[in-house]
Amino acid sequence: MSPERSQYWLIDLLKVLAAQIIVLHHCFSYGLLASAASIQLPHVSSILFDYGRYAVQVFLVMAGYLAAQSAEKAFAIGHAHSGGYGMSFVLQLAMRRYLRLVGPYVVALLITILCASLARQWSIDEYIGQPETIAQVLAHLFLLQGALGYESISAGVWYVAIDWQLFTALVVIYAVFQRQMVRIGVMSILIVASLLYFNRHASLENSFIYFIGSYGLGILAYWASGLNAIKANLPWVSAKKVLLAIAFIVLMSALHSVWLRNYLALGIAFLLLYAGNRPYRHPQSWLASAMQWASARAYCAFLIHFAFILLANTVFIAWHLQNPAIGLSFVALISVLSWIAAGYLYRWVELPVGRWRPAMLF
Repeated sequence: MSPERSQYWLIDLLKVLAAQIIVLHHCFSYGLLASAASIQLPHVSSILFDYGRYAVQVFLVMAGYLAAQSAEKAFAIGHAHSGGYGMSFVLQLAMRRYLRLVGPYVVALLITILCASLARQWSIDEYIGQPETIAQVLAHLFLLQGALGYESISAGVWYVAIDWQLFTALVVIYAVFQRQMVRIGVMSILIVASLLYFNRHASLENSFIYFIGSYGLGILAYWASGLNAIKANLPWVSAKKVLLAIAFIVLMSALHSVWLRNYLALGIAFLLLYAGNRPYRHPQSWLASAMQWASARAYCAFLIHFAFILLANTVFIAWHLQNPAIGLSFVALISVLSWIAAGYLYRWVELPVGRWRPAMLF
């Protein structure tokens, strides 16, 4: 199987849809272009502006599902080679994840910085931000911009830092707790605490604990799909039963307050539980090939699209094209260019970095 071609249609579909929704959400959120396009499609614009950010929940749950799959394989290989795993093994996995995330991320940030510099010549709109400082760029490089309080260089890049924190937390749980039943218990406590308490406090949104509720639902969905009966001291315990129990707790919490993002995360988790491992029926069809192509490049499209929003708004202002129909056509153009650029970013950066194995990594 080529690294570009996955086997599972639901995961590919969710990745592509979530990435495109985030692109459109930002297109209808920033600059004069967003205002003009909104006049052409007011209801669609309102929905995307208000609810488009919820696509992040889809990313989080899927990331947890895929991370559990990756950690399972990595720890199985590590155990076979060394008979155990210590801190050095955890650091290796965390560093490998960091490199995979940061390769295309750094290139996309540099392009965005150039586009923002150009945009500032024509506009002082707040979304463009102030000229970047060396400290700000370094904080982004080490995924510490949120924790250190720096302004984000690009829309949505906070997710990259959170993804790395969440993955690192998962591999620590795998290393510290050897028994699967204990891992399920620890993860369940973190999920409930996050969904019902931590992610309701904005002061924690730069920490993995704020997001581990949705991420953990994806992890549990993966464990439940392959571990239907955990045979341990309590043989009746299973990840599926725990997932159902958490769903009941979250739904009951609606009696106190309604949180749509929690319900969306639950829905995606159950979709992955029952259909996440279903392969394409016709893997050689053009539709399957197109979906697999876009799925592999969804992360790069997510990273690079804000640069095109900056460029499109600059052209829109500089050429005095403040027309609703033109604004809407620019939104479509941003989407197309984002996926085209994502293809190059994936081929030239993400794929080579993903294959690279420094000497300190196995």
